[in-house]
Amino acid sequence: MAGFKLIVKQSVARDLRGIPRKEVARILMRMEALTMEPRPSGAEKLSGQERYRLRQGVYRIIYEIQDKELIVAVVKVGHRRDVYR
Repeated sequence: MAGFKLIVKQSVARDLRGIPRKEVARILMRMEALTMEPRPSGAEKLSGQERYRLRQGVYRIIYEIQDKELIVAVVKVGHRRDVYR
């Protein structure tokens, strides 16, 4: 299977600023892994949207998959209590 291209919105950089560095490193590794497997085990499709969520500790990575263009677009990263708002 061909690898997907990872696109990260600029707002995600702001989202990552308030997260501890250790967790940011783990989140970035999970995001990079999405290029090879965009629907890993544990990823769930969000109801009513064409987005998926991936857990990393208490943080969530919200992303979209464009299968035809082979693109994974990360749209939001945040603590589980805030990320869905």
